[in-house]
Order: sequence, then C-alpha cells, then structure tokens
Amino acid sequence: MSTAELDGLTALVTGGAPGIGLATATLLAERGARVAVLDLDPKSVPEPLLGFTADVTDDAPVRTAVQAAADALGGIDILVNNAGIGAVGTVADNPDEQWHRVLDVNLLGVVRTTRAALPHLRRSTRASVVNTCSIAATAGLPQRALHSASKGAVLSLTLAMAADHVREGIRVNCVNPGTVDTPWVGRLLDATDDPAAERTALDARQPHGRLVTAEEVAAAVAYLASPSAGSTTGTALQVDGGMAGLRLRPEPRP
Repeated sequence: MSTAELDGLTALVTGGAPGIGLATATLLAERGARVAVLDLDPKSVPEPLLGFTADVTDDAPVRTAVQAAADALGGIDILVNNAGIGAVGTVADNPDEQWHRVLDVNLLGVVRTTRAALPHLRRSTRASVVNTCSIAATAGLPQRALHSASKGAVLSLTLAMAADHVREGIRVNCVNPGTVDTPWVGRLLDATDDPAAERTALDARQPHGRLVTAEEVAAAVAYLASPSAGSTTGTALQVDGGMAGLRLRPEPRP
C-alpha cells in the first residue's frame, strides 16, 4: 500500500484512544484518510485525529457521536469497530452481570455503531467495515470463556453483515489478532505472581515466539479498509503469529 492509498476517504474508529484503536486511527491518517475517533475519553487523541465522546453501550449517544463525526468529516467511508473489553475465567467464574456487560460492549457495541453509520456508508462508493475480532473466536483458550463467546459472536456477525450489505457496495471483514501487547494485557500480567514468566508463556503460545504488536493489527485493518481489498468481504484475517493454523513440533531439548 502507498502512503496515499486512503486519500480522500474518511474513517471512524471506535475505542480509538488506546492500544489497537489508536494505532489504527494513526495509520489510517498516515495513509491519507481523515479520521475521527469514538471513545469514552478521547481527550488524549493527538492531531490530526478528531475525538468524539460516546459509550458504545448507549444507543442515543452513539447515534449523536456518529452523526457529529460524519458532519465533521464530510461522510463516513470506513468504520472500524474496535471498542471492546476483556474478561478472564471459565464459564463458572463470571457472574451474569459481567456476561451482560462484555456482550453489551463487544457485540452490541458493533451493532449500535454500524447501525448509526449505515446511512453514511451507503452513500460512499468505497464503503468498508472492519471489526476487531480475536483468535479466541476460533481457538479454545484457557480462562477466556466469556471473552471467546463475545468474539465468536463478532465473527458470526461479521459474516452475516457481509452477506447483508455486499449488494449495497459495503464490504465487511474482521481481523483476528493473537495476544497483542496492549495496556490490558500488561495489566493482566502485572496482576500475576510472576509477570515475567507469564509474559514468556504468552510469547511462546504464538508460533513466531512473541506478542503481536498493535501496529501489526493496524496494518491488517488498513489493508482491509483500503480500495486495494475491493474484492475482499466476509473474511477474517489472522494476525496471530501463526497461532490459528500452525502446529509446530516441540523444539528438541539440548
């Protein structure tokens, strides 16, 4: 992709203040797009990004913020549904309230934001939606029952949306990151008895031997959002160091 690949396009990124969202919004802007960020606290978003405040669990503020972003940008060509929260535990460990909360953010947040953006996307000639999913949608990971369920739903929703809107000229895809070196993962590691050992274990879980970077996920999002991916829809792009598909033999002991 050239640095001008997204010239003339507009993009809205949810959950765009930290981690993957900020890396994505920054890269889209570097590629030429005008970019707005929707977040609970967008005050830290640097220029030239535009920040708008909304909680994706509340429909009315989402609609208001999406419309304000569209007005400021002059439309919406690209929607990146990145806002999300995590959860740790087996199916027995998370109370109903936490299940409702995670699904409300990770799944219904995608629904609310996309629903609000659809009128603008339908007016675009290069419309694209990219959802942040997870390797947890396709691989059984320990202590991630709730998180995995929410991301499995996002994967299925991505496919259904792609089918619903392909004839309107709106492409819908998702990225499935492995374990990404984000502030949330850092907090999980800090809460363990031996953060260094836990980080080593997470590194080793991915065949390429390290955590995924937020910038690597952003690059995948930028590709799926770009006109270069004009024939790509209903696709989940793995950004996981080979975790989903590779089955390596154990390294021989010295």
